[in-house]
Amino acid sequence: MSMEFIEALSEIERDKGIAKDVLIEAIEAALISSYKRNFNTAQNVRVDINRNTGLIKVYARKTVVEEVLDPRLEIALDAARSINPHYQLEDIAEIEVTPRDFGRIAAQTAKQVVTQRIREAERGLIYHAFVDKEQDIVTGIIQRMDLRNLYVDLGKVEAALPLAELMPTDKFKQGDRVKSYITKVENTSKGPQIILSRTHPGLLKRLFELEVPEIFDGTVEIRSVAREAGFRSKIAVYSRNPEVDPIGSCVGQKGVRVQTIVTELKGEKIDIVRWSEAVEEYVANALSPSKVLEVIVFEAEKMARVIVPDYQLSLAIGIKGQNARLAAKLTGWKIDIKSETQAEQEYGRPKSAGDTMHQDSVSID
Repeated sequence: MSMEFIEALSEIERDKGIAKDVLIEAIEAALISSYKRNFNTAQNVRVDINRNTGLIKVYARKTVVEEVLDPRLEIALDAARSINPHYQLEDIAEIEVTPRDFGRIAAQTAKQVVTQRIREAERGLIYHAFVDKEQDIVTGIIQRMDLRNLYVDLGKVEAALPLAELMPTDKFKQGDRVKSYITKVENTSKGPQIILSRTHPGLLKRLFELEVPEIFDGTVEIRSVAREAGFRSKIAVYSRNPEVDPIGSCVGQKGVRVQTIVTELKGEKIDIVRWSEAVEEYVANALSPSKVLEVIVFEAEKMARVIVPDYQLSLAIGIKGQNARLAAKLTGWKIDIKSETQAEQEYGRPKSAGDTMHQDSVSID
C-alpha cells in the first residue's frame, strides 16, 4: 500500500465519519488472518501499517526461551539477542517476516475491510436515524410483497409491514404510498430491521397530532386511545385551556380535520370523547353515541354499572359488543351495561322520567 491509500482513508474519515485509526486497526487484524491463511502458518504474528507512508510489515512474535521446543512460537535467547541485545527470557521477540508479494494480498484485504466497515457505518447511521422515529409515523412506497409482508421503501431503508398489521379495509399494490406506524427498530447483522403497523392505536394518535395543531402544541392532550382497526376507534381528549374545546379542535371546521384521518384509515369510525377525572362522567362519555342515565362506580372492583334507556341498550353495547368493549379499553374500567327495565328488575331502581346524564362526545363515521 502507499501514501495514496492513507489519503483515501483520510477522505473516508471526512466523508463517512469512520476514524482512520479504526480502519487501519481493522485492516491490520484482517491481514493477520490473511497471512496465516495464505502462507499456511500457525505462528503468532503482528501486522503493522505505517500511518504516514502506508508501508506494511509483518512480524513473527516468539517467546524467548532457553531451549526451543516449538520454533514457530519460540526463539532461543542467543538468537533473540542477535536481533536486540536487550531481550530477556520470557520476553516476546519480534522478527520481521513480511513476504515479498504480500502487497497484493494486503490490497485485496484492505479493500474488503474498508468496504465492509463503510457498509456497517452506513447501516449504523440508518439505524440511529430510525430508532429515534420508533412510535412515530412514516410515509413510504410499497416496493414488493410476499406471503407475510409488504415491503415499504422509506428512502434509505426498506421496512416490513406484516400482513397481520394491515387493516381489513387496506388494499395496497406496488407503487402505492402508505402511512404506517413504526413499532420496532432493531439493529441486526443484516442491517436495520424496521417493523411497521397500520393497526396499532399509536397510528391514530399520531394522525391526530399531525392534523390538530392544538394537540401538537400541547394545548389539547390525548389521554387514551382504544381501537379496533378498520372498524371503530375511541379517543379521549382533554384541554389544558378551559377556553379551548378539545372535541371541537379535533373535529375541525366542518369536520375537515377528523375527516382527513377517517379517509387515511379507510372509513374507520372515530368517537371523540371528553376525558374527565370523574369516572362517572368519563364512562358515560366513552359509551358514545349511546345516551346514559346513570353510572354507579364500584372502586374496589374497578367496575362501573351503567344504566341506559331501554331503546339505547343495543346501541350502548354495540355490534358484537364492540362499543362496550372499546369504552372499557378507553377508560380502563370494567363496564356492566343494564337497561332501565333490567335495572328495575334486578336492583329495584325506579325508572327515570327520561333525563340522561350530560355527555360530551362526538361520533364520526
